[in-house]
Amino acid sequence: SVSYGDITKVETSGASSNTSQQDKLGYSGVRASETMAQTDRGRMSNYTSIINSAGRQWGIDPALIAAIISRESRAGNVLDHGWGDHGNAWGLMQVDKRYHKIEGGWNSEEHLRQATGILVHFIKRIQTKFPSWNKEQQLKGGIAAYNMGDGNVHSYEDVDAKTTGKDYSNDVVARAQWYKKHGF
Repeated sequence: SVSYGDITKVETSGASSNTSQQDKLGYSGVRASETMAQTDRGRMSNYTSIINSAGRQWGIDPALIAAIISRESRAGNVLDHGWGDHGNAWGLMQVDKRYHKIEGGWNSEEHLRQATGILVHFIKRIQTKFPSWNKEQQLKGGIAAYNMGDGNVHSYEDVDAKTTGKDYSNDVVARAQWYKKHGF
């Protein structure tokens, strides 16, 4: 995943207190993101092979895919028959049916390939929009855009200003860094 930057080198402030409240954690930041990633680790192990496969196809670090799965669906734990976001988003990585034609079962390799392709699309949009940012900054911007679209990314300093919980890319990056150290 060299072409999209090194996830271990991306700056992160971790989860907001809003996000860490999901697990009733009395703290926020990187530690909260790591705790939530760890909570999802057992379920995540069911998907290791398809995560690695989607990562290979798109040149995306599998740890980042795992982190998005953790943030979006808690590795499937919060889905209702595969659906989340009031029936608008599908699967482990929560592809929005209002913007995309849904592909594959909610926990399938086909789904992960589609969603990772969407992530790559947004990383490339951010690379084009902010050519002066370094690869790691563009990667972080792409992660934020995966959540809220590249039109909502206006600066690196406030990359998460418009994202869910105002912490999406920071939380995902911190979870990805944890998964990178723990088997992905």
